[in-house]
Amino acid sequence: MRGHGFLIANYVRGNSIIHRTRLWLKFLVVAACGTASFLIVDWTVSLVVFAIMCGLFLLTGAGLRRLLRAIWMVTPILLVIGLFQWWQLGGPTAARIVLNVLICVVAASVLTATTPVQALLDGVVALAKPFRRFGADPERFALTIAVMLRSIPFIAGTFSDVRDSARARGLERNPRALILPVFITTVAYARQTGDALAARGLGEPERD
Repeated sequence: MRGHGFLIANYVRGNSIIHRTRLWLKFLVVAACGTASFLIVDWTVSLVVFAIMCGLFLLTGAGLRRLLRAIWMVTPILLVIGLFQWWQLGGPTAARIVLNVLICVVAASVLTATTPVQALLDGVVALAKPFRRFGADPERFALTIAVMLRSIPFIAGTFSDVRDSARARGLERNPRALILPVFITTVAYARQTGDALAARGLGEPERD
């Protein structure tokens, strides 16, 4: 099944200026892009920011193919969102919303393409430590991120396989033939992941 064999955080070795940038600054850029997605109200501004983020991604040396793959993974969802927003609010608003989501996707891809997964998780733990006094568990938070990084490509691969299977049977326009198998497979994968974590004692609260 496609999607199993790679992490969505597909680190690419390199020595670009972005590779050498401090992790906290990369986190800050991703956070800024997420915040900007709520503040930008002009689709032309969104387009400029999106182009800048694409340029930063290519500057990492990760290549155009990886950039297009990151965008392609969210294209079906963005197509639905864009059409609905165009119907409800008009073309400019729909374009702004779609572009703002793409900005966040590319910004996250810049982070994951230039940061080893373990370094990324260590950074998440370090950022979450100040919240330990409020009851937060930084290690569990990092474990959640790690599971998510494995699950997203699995689900994407499952959807691709189911879609190809439905197309071969002439059922590509049948929502039930697409959604139900993906749902069942995803639930089974979640249960297997939970069982594996429980067997290793991971994710359980520490007992005094």
